[in-house]
Amino acid sequence: MSRITIKNVRLSYAHLFEPYTAGEGDPKYSAALLIDKNDAETVKRIAEAIKAAERAGVEKFGSRWKANRNPLRDGDAEDKGPAYVGKFFMNARSNTAPSVVDRRVKKITDPAEVYSGCYANVSVEFYPYSASGNNGIACGLGNVQKIRDGEPLDGRVDASDEFEVLEDETPDLGGLLD
Repeated sequence: MSRITIKNVRLSYAHLFEPYTAGEGDPKYSAALLIDKNDAETVKRIAEAIKAAERAGVEKFGSRWKANRNPLRDGDAEDKGPAYVGKFFMNARSNTAPSVVDRRVKKITDPAEVYSGCYANVSVEFYPYSASGNNGIACGLGNVQKIRDGEPLDGRVDASDEFEVLEDETPDLGGLLD
């Protein structure tokens, strides 16, 4: 297995504190990791780790095994929305909860702190699989370090952008307190 840490990725579809399932299958902890296409060093490290997992697949499943599914996908080729433009992305999943920490490696327990749109360093593990005639390389979710905030990707508008501060109102009690 090839374990690497990918730095400065943007999280999308982040489910780091509660397992989630999109339809069928067992719930898993997961996140899509958005990687800037211009980050050649990171893309190279990911490609090397995927190649190592492919070699492990041949060793594990035999010389006829060939990966037909790659975890690194092109955000420009798939209609995933504007956050994916100019990005590669991978869906990382785990059966167990990742450890989620801040910049000082202090545990984060509030799910609102780490959200779709923030930036993080994420450890991932690439491994081969062969199931029901499908062969490929999967991306396992390791640990997550939030490094900075970003614009949330959930489409919500912040209340401070919609409302203005109101002055406190003092009710008129018609002299009842005199």
